[in-house]
Amino acid sequence: MSFENVHNTIERMIDEETVPGASFSFINGMKVNGFVQGYKSIKPQKTKLLPNQLYDIASLTKVVGTLPVIMQLIEQEKINLNDSITQFLPEWKFPQVTIRHLLTHTSDIEGYIPNRNQMNKGQLRAALLNLHIGEHFGKKMIYQDANYIFLGWIAGVITGLPIQPLIKEMVLLPLALNDSTFHPEPQKTVPTTFDEKTKTNLVGIVHDPKAEILGSSCGSAGLFSTQRDLEKYIQWMLQLTFPGKVYTNEMFDAMYKDQTPMNDGSRSFGWRLDEYHGHPFIWQSGYTGMVMVIVREKRSGFVFLSNRVHPQVSQKFMQERNLMIDQYLEELFK
Repeated sequence: MSFENVHNTIERMIDEETVPGASFSFINGMKVNGFVQGYKSIKPQKTKLLPNQLYDIASLTKVVGTLPVIMQLIEQEKINLNDSITQFLPEWKFPQVTIRHLLTHTSDIEGYIPNRNQMNKGQLRAALLNLHIGEHFGKKMIYQDANYIFLGWIAGVITGLPIQPLIKEMVLLPLALNDSTFHPEPQKTVPTTFDEKTKTNLVGIVHDPKAEILGSSCGSAGLFSTQRDLEKYIQWMLQLTFPGKVYTNEMFDAMYKDQTPMNDGSRSFGWRLDEYHGHPFIWQSGYTGMVMVIVREKRSGFVFLSNRVHPQVSQKFMQERNLMIDQYLEELFK
């Protein structure tokens, strides 16, 4: 499969500066076709994108890192899906919210936090735990970072370690994701936003301000990874490689099934559930310009890494992301 239409879309995105460049791969069983195109940055000058540089993978942190930690704690019977989160976070005022609600983004945690990005770690934690639930609680999937921030804190209560060191110990090391890190070397890292005032790029520092403030206690974002590590992760999710004692067969199966309390087919644990003309697949994206698609039926996957927030956030990216996914699936199933 050549995935020519996906290639053409990516080339156009780079030409139009929707993204400066992209690292992307098509996985078919143990065969991987990887590509690197365009630039690492275009300001203050154009710098060529090199293979296997580190990207801020934003919300891919949720499914690559925090989700496998929580699933292992469930397997070890240290938590249960129906546990109220107030058992672990007593400051939280809504005991009806369970671990399942957080995992499936069905908690509908809402509320505005004034001056959020100027808070310190303690202030932000208190503000998040003072939020409330909305009218869609348990009835609708509404994607929110707070769910995986709370899950990270819960893992910390259970184990005594912050979520990011737990991810390293329980996921990155067992799966030999040797590039992936929460502490990247700037020279190996793709920049994110460009500051017009200082004429400098944000490099090696997480783009999400909540993740920067919360540091090692943030389970919603903060991980930096490479094209080759995410290729390996997809092959692991397809059960093509050694499971590394991270997931059992039952847990792998659970990733591809509806896990929402209302059974509406919108979400597995962590992953977005979808289908293409009756063919199921799971996927997740990240704000900084990430896409990961896994099609178990075809033992195949697609990963796309970019810095769509450089030099400033591209609003067109979301439309292009959806087009790439559709084009990938169209060729995969033709």
